[in-house]
Amino acid sequence: MSDPSLGLTMLGLIVVAIMMGFPTAFTLMGLGMIFGYIAFWVPGGHWYESRIFDLIVQRTYGVMTNDVLLSIPLFVLMGFVMERAALVDKMFHSVQLAFRRVPASLAVTTMLVSAFWGIASGIVGAVVILMGVIAMRPMLNAGYDVKLASGAITAGGTLGILIPPSVMLIVYAAVAGQSIVKLYAAAMLPGFFLTFLYLVYILGWAIINPKIAPKLPPDQYRVAVPEYLQRLQGRSGSVVPGLIAAALRPGRAGYGVLVKHLLVLSVPIFLTVGTFAATWWYVVVYNAPEVVATTAAPAKTAAVAKSPAASVPVTAAPADDKPQEVGLAGEATDRESAANPDGPPQEVTSFADRATSSSGKIPAHFYGWFWGLAAVAVLLLLVYFWRMDGEQLEILRELCASVVPLGVLTVVVLAVILFGICTATESAAIGALGALYLAVMSRYVRPVLWWSLIGFVVGITLGWYEGEDFASLLVAGSIGGTLLGTVAPGLWYLRTSPELRRNIRESTFLTAKTTAMVCWLFVGSALFSAVFALHGGQGLIERWVLSLNLSPLGFQFVAQVIIFLLGWPLEWTEIIVIFCPIFIPLLSHFNVDPILFGTMVAVNLQAAFLSPPVAMSAFYLKGVSPRHVTLNQIFAGMMPYMVIVCICLVFMYIWPGMTLWLPEFLYGK
Repeated sequence: MSDPSLGLTMLGLIVVAIMMGFPTAFTLMGLGMIFGYIAFWVPGGHWYESRIFDLIVQRTYGVMTNDVLLSIPLFVLMGFVMERAALVDKMFHSVQLAFRRVPASLAVTTMLVSAFWGIASGIVGAVVILMGVIAMRPMLNAGYDVKLASGAITAGGTLGILIPPSVMLIVYAAVAGQSIVKLYAAAMLPGFFLTFLYLVYILGWAIINPKIAPKLPPDQYRVAVPEYLQRLQGRSGSVVPGLIAAALRPGRAGYGVLVKHLLVLSVPIFLTVGTFAATWWYVVVYNAPEVVATTAAPAKTAAVAKSPAASVPVTAAPADDKPQEVGLAGEATDRESAANPDGPPQEVTSFADRATSSSGKIPAHFYGWFWGLAAVAVLLLLVYFWRMDGEQLEILRELCASVVPLGVLTVVVLAVILFGICTATESAAIGALGALYLAVMSRYVRPVLWWSLIGFVVGITLGWYEGEDFASLLVAGSIGGTLLGTVAPGLWYLRTSPELRRNIRESTFLTAKTTAMVCWLFVGSALFSAVFALHGGQGLIERWVLSLNLSPLGFQFVAQVIIFLLGWPLEWTEIIVIFCPIFIPLLSHFNVDPILFGTMVAVNLQAAFLSPPVAMSAFYLKGVSPRHVTLNQIFAGMMPYMVIVCICLVFMYIWPGMTLWLPEFLYGK
């Protein structure tokens, strides 16, 4: 017995139950089971013979076998390990020193560190609490406005759930059946653009009204400079020529100290050269030959085009047909493959897998832009080194010790996904191992470095024995060094370090708790969406939306407004697993790219963390703030950032290339 009104009743009851405080996952399962029993009810039949029990088992098994969800516990473990290792304290101090002369330097530093730490961990609550402990009191003691301080912490802490690697995008990919790597590539530019808008707002407000962010007194950002560096500065005030000259005659300072400072000076050079070299390699060396590979393998492309899955046309379902079930990644992936038979696979696992991609073209004016930006970078480095004094060198040393390791880990985790070297799950495993490596190295530097050297040699040797090429040897050495540098000293000091044992135990427990919550949420969502479609609720909503005769722009506007309003009473998990499946089947009718739609939903859901009354970021910050800071002040500080989220969505409407350019360039259309 099915009735569309019962489906709408389910939708209304789930919203009421969540707002009353019932657990979302078990509420979804309970309503799905009750209304599913009604749908499968047969007069005269026994209750235990109802097909709803078969549906529960099938949906649960479908979630258990969903490979997309494997990356969630690994990314969550990566975040909790770094958060428990207390690696952010030094980072905040060094970044604050680097931006000490910028207006509202503490707020700018808070936003940057929150965004960076959120990217590395992806856990909103942990980032907001940690930054509240580290940055809230220093800003208030410096005379900063409470609204400015609270807004910077809460808005910056939510960026980690948007910029990859993001758990939110993994959940949407599993619900909508989209490629995680495409969603990660699509969310990169909008995420950084939203961060840029936040910084513009902070700087603009501080410049217009300097009273909200007074300048720090000089004694709070001065760095102690060793005496030998002061001697090396000379009359010009630049320490670089003195260091180079002293390296040729290291009698006064000591050769070891000079080598350390020269290595610190080389870090900006290596990062710049590495960035431009990786760009050149990808665009010119790796990407360009794919044009030849595409034309050289027409038989493979033709075979794919003639496959049964590729021959099925994708059209909008008639109003009288059975409504399409959503919420299972496998079914939606099949629809995506049918719509784009020549496109990239769900998970790009190797460079060879992209041979059929149409992305193997060097962009127009690439060489001009490349060499122009390279020349600008060289000029900036020369100016930076020429003006560098001993104080700036000490700040650079602190930045290299606190920011560079986390930055390299984050870049590696993202690069291996975007360049197709690893799947998202394998990349998450690399991130978790790297986080454990940094956590152990923060306490035991020398043992970790020695064991890393041994592991690097072992990895190189095994790769050479297997006859691998140079690039594979470097990868083998890096993995061997990281693995042995983590496991050997970690196990050795685990028995003597209570802090290390506590950090690993807490990280493991919190990872299991978070993963269990997400998996139960998916089980409830899969059951709820199936019963909702069985009653005809999905079809009723589809027919109602189609009867409005909306344009594609009108549909996107209405959908994003609804999601924005739902962000006030609900959290992002409920919105993605309950309400996004209602819009996803309508995307093909309005010719809306599901990658663009999902990225806009992810940006829009930033408002869910910043909108009362369920703005969890405000409650996280209130718990670690001084008593005189009220919730109303925190809410007032978050409101402007909700407006900025809307501005970012407008830019994404007007310029969809900001979202779609990178995935199309990396993986083709």
